[in-house]
Amino acid sequence: MSNLINHHLSRRELLMQSGGSFGAAVLVHWLAHKSAPAASTTKMNGGLHHPAKARRVIQLFMNGGASPMDTFDFKPELKRLHGQKLGPKEKPEGFTAAAGAVMKSPFKFAQHGETGRWVSSVFPHQAKIVDELAFLMAMTTKTNVHGPASYMMNTGFMLPGFPCMGAWISYALGNLSDNLPAFVVLPDVRGLPYNQKGNFSGGFLPAKHQGTLVNAASKTPIPNLFADPKYTFARDAADKDTFALLQQFNRRHAETRPDDSRLEARIAAGELAAKMQLSAPEAFDLTRESKETQNAYGLDQKVTEDFGKRCLLARRLLERGTRFVQVWSGPQGAVNNWDNHGNIQTELPAIANSVDQPIAALFQDMKSRGLLDDTLIIWTTEFGRTPFAQGSQGRDHNRGTFVTWLAGAGIKAGASHGKSDDLGYQTAEDKTYCYDLHATILHLLGIDHKRLTYRTAGIDRRLTDVHGHVIHGILS
Repeated sequence: MSNLINHHLSRRELLMQSGGSFGAAVLVHWLAHKSAPAASTTKMNGGLHHPAKARRVIQLFMNGGASPMDTFDFKPELKRLHGQKLGPKEKPEGFTAAAGAVMKSPFKFAQHGETGRWVSSVFPHQAKIVDELAFLMAMTTKTNVHGPASYMMNTGFMLPGFPCMGAWISYALGNLSDNLPAFVVLPDVRGLPYNQKGNFSGGFLPAKHQGTLVNAASKTPIPNLFADPKYTFARDAADKDTFALLQQFNRRHAETRPDDSRLEARIAAGELAAKMQLSAPEAFDLTRESKETQNAYGLDQKVTEDFGKRCLLARRLLERGTRFVQVWSGPQGAVNNWDNHGNIQTELPAIANSVDQPIAALFQDMKSRGLLDDTLIIWTTEFGRTPFAQGSQGRDHNRGTFVTWLAGAGIKAGASHGKSDDLGYQTAEDKTYCYDLHATILHLLGIDHKRLTYRTAGIDRRLTDVHGHVIHGILS
């Protein structure tokens, strides 16, 4: 006791000294678990609440509102009713203009595969893999506005401040690798999506679970991982010593502020950065891939190079231990994304062409490597578009119905769930919200969405709020 009186110990130091025996017991248990046979650790298959089908997730997010009736939701009635004024008389909330006349799709549709899935001509490559995808044909949301709709699809809420799905998954399951982030975000080279970094936020979860933003187009995808080359003294042992000293200062500072998770997140980020000095250069070096693989992803074509590079990087990160990767198509704003207000005939083909080949290549590449056995692929957007013209050739925002597809671990190939009405304006059967999509994704990861909670401000919050049902019809 005299040592405690004569020295000013922090709370952490006191607990470490007084609880040594307890810590030793925990260490023994941890070592025993680490050395246990594989059978004991695969019983739950990585799941938190039940056996998991998927260990990893890659989400392909089409930013801006991809038009369902011009991509995957064939609506012959639009051709028959083309030019008729059947839309709402008053401008709905979130529409940017009054509803025009019914507008047929300017793109040809054809049936593909054994399932006879209708696919537009804007997706010739994805059309070849439709038999291995499961489609949610009656997705809907609560708003016609990009920001709140994007928040809802990512966090389950329309307001900022809530954790995104990637953060929840990181919180629930942790890392698959000590050398790479658990949750990585690969934004469009032209800019961040609506809500900027809010879509990748950890919200009220500990800050270390927020998405790690990677600029795949930069020579330094993760900034400040290495010291500037002009500082020749900041290398090797000197760099390690500097890092160790900074971490020591950071830990002392954090010990006096135990309730601020941002400090622990910064310390954890520093430790991860030190490990990534060895792992990241290899993971981000796409030249290690064969020319055949690079060309399959479209790295040899200007239109597909950016998205293809990020899809290939996503695959490399997943197979090296990253648990959740989100790949975005399109920045915020009125151009270069899926927000086709002006002319669907000229705007949609360009953005669709930039992602179609890379997405199909990603699927085939992961399948050939066996990665689809335990990886889930998701393709989605924040809402759909109107069957009524905006102006003469554009389509306005529409929360009523849109399409999502899933593939890979635990997914029933060729399945379909839900149906929109004859115009593609509203859902008609098996309406599906983001809550149901999130519940299904968590279920495949071995997580019960009702039991994954975090108490904040006196409320046990969850990704699915107070909603959500697992969509068993698309599960294998």
